[in-house]
Amino acid sequence: MTAVRLGIGGPVGSGKTRLVERLLPVFAEEGISVAVITNDLVTREDAERVKRSGLIDPERVLGVESGACPHTAIREDPSVNLEAVEWLERRFQPAVIVIESGGDNLAATFSSELVDWWAFVIDVAGGDDIPRKRGLGVLRADLLVVNKVDLAPYVDAELDRIRADVARARPDRPSLFTDLRRGGGVRAVFDEIARAALFGCIRG
Repeated sequence: MTAVRLGIGGPVGSGKTRLVERLLPVFAEEGISVAVITNDLVTREDAERVKRSGLIDPERVLGVESGACPHTAIREDPSVNLEAVEWLERRFQPAVIVIESGGDNLAATFSSELVDWWAFVIDVAGGDDIPRKRGLGVLRADLLVVNKVDLAPYVDAELDRIRADVARARPDRPSLFTDLRRGGGVRAVFDEIARAALFGCIRG
């Protein structure tokens, strides 16, 4: 069985792992079997966090140590991730494999060889000028997730301006605003994934 491969990218601390953790219960509610691959430079920290979460069978989580710039393992040479995908497919036959990139810069993108669909996560605490910088991740992702909207008043970020800048940067691509710490917006993220990538995986 060939799984649908979903990529989650974005800078360090933007909320990539939290998004994975918030999505796992929704996949379970929809009866969709999932496996997870996380990428870190020289550790498996994110994989261990997801394993400890109690949200997924720990054996269905693999940690990849990229040993180089995070975008190398998801774009230039995704072979180590592709090997992890093949192992998970053989062992568990999941309907979906979520591949989380290591924290990277705004130019990070996923290879189409590795994923069928991908989201890029930024956060308002990183600066409300990020959408105006128009990095490739912001421009090309199938979905842009603007996270930590709850922090806007504390970091002098203007949400209305961010929304306008995002709309200008991505006039024909979807974007969603979330508070993943509390779970706000995660259902909308899942619904967009279901609409764009999951096809026959949804029950009914």
